[in-house]
Amino acid sequence: MPRLGTATAWRDAARCLVHVAPSDIDWGWQDAPTPMFDEPLPPARDLTVPKAFAALSRLLMAERSGQGFATAHTLLHRLQADRGLLSRRADPDVSRAERIAKEIRRDLHKMHAFVRFREVGDQSQRRRFAAWFEPTHRIEESVADFFVNRFGDMDWAIITPEVTTTYADGKLSQEAVPSTRPDDGDALEELWTTYYSNIFNPARLKVDAMTAEMPKKYWKNLPEARVIPGLIAGARAQVSAMQAAPARPARPRIVEAPFAPQTLGEACAAARACTACPLHCNATRTVWGEGPADADIMIVGEQPGDTEDLAGRPFVGPAGQMFDQSAAVAGLDRGACYVTNAVKHFKFVQKGKRRIHQRPARSEVEACLPWLMQELTLVQPNVVVAMGATALHALTGSGTGLLKRRGHWEETRDGRPLLITVHPSFLLRLPDAQQRAAEIQAFQNDLRQVAGLPK
Repeated sequence: MPRLGTATAWRDAARCLVHVAPSDIDWGWQDAPTPMFDEPLPPARDLTVPKAFAALSRLLMAERSGQGFATAHTLLHRLQADRGLLSRRADPDVSRAERIAKEIRRDLHKMHAFVRFREVGDQSQRRRFAAWFEPTHRIEESVADFFVNRFGDMDWAIITPEVTTTYADGKLSQEAVPSTRPDDGDALEELWTTYYSNIFNPARLKVDAMTAEMPKKYWKNLPEARVIPGLIAGARAQVSAMQAAPARPARPRIVEAPFAPQTLGEACAAARACTACPLHCNATRTVWGEGPADADIMIVGEQPGDTEDLAGRPFVGPAGQMFDQSAAVAGLDRGACYVTNAVKHFKFVQKGKRRIHQRPARSEVEACLPWLMQELTLVQPNVVVAMGATALHALTGSGTGLLKRRGHWEETRDGRPLLITVHPSFLLRLPDAQQRAAEIQAFQNDLRQVAGLPK
């Protein structure tokens, strides 16, 4: 098999040899000694294989000794009569293939983690970087796309003892040439070594775990490896000094508003420029609350959904329609309520053309809390309704035990009466029609508690 283009060459040969007994074939690399007997290949045959085999065989092609070629062919030969072979993990051939594939995956992971680039060339030219790495297996072709995707905005070369991979002007190329390790360093390595030394935590040092994940065979290519022995040697003394130092009191967490707006309009305008958490990067816009500025009741949900993000208004999507219907049954006038969300930006994961809702993280809820507190301050509602765990966390500091707390009254962070209930989206997700009907009834009963309060 050739050093580059290995997977394609093996596939073409395997189509010719699929019905030849594995014991009659001698697989090897082109740079290995030529065998004494070398017969021409029979004609190629059309064949189909399970998807699992296609992925597995690509990994096996990188095995250094050539055993991966033979193992892949053995599986291919047997798959012609036994299509379910790969599902039997205890089969000796399948087990051998999985063991080799695991070794290859580990080697790929190590190359992903331990390649270190150095700047090469003078500053008058486009900046270029180079790295040296010594993989256990022949994984250069398999790993190339990873580095193109990760470092596609710069020119670089990754050199191994057998292959040089180059990415320049947006084009990837590979050449099978012998190389030796360069000895030059650069200023960036010194900066990285200083940074590594400063983030080293002696209290969390576990030498066995560190050397298992970062074997010493890779240390000669890592600039930080120069300081690791010294950091390990001084770890115990550093921990003792940390333990002997007097404890510092924890700083209280104070939620402060970015400024003190006089109206909801001013607060809304300021919120449009909020960058306190990463959600603003992907959301279409800030979705502010709406309703009477002096509403007696404030309804707080989780976050805007896809429909709300596009429309710029809260509670207009499917969950909002469920709320409107239940509020009407319960005798609660939505038009008289101020409706808003604990988080003002839509958090989602893109899947094809769809944007799939994701629950906000605690840090994102806390980042958005000043805006919610401003709404409470400006509207001054007599009663607040928390719909869902995220709203409950924002308003009380804890969103745990929602179903045990629903239907009960508590207080907001600023001391207002708070009714706890589920979010309408919870009702929409229930698959059982009978259970959904019961939960909708319970939700309407929760809202009746608010609708029946004196104004």
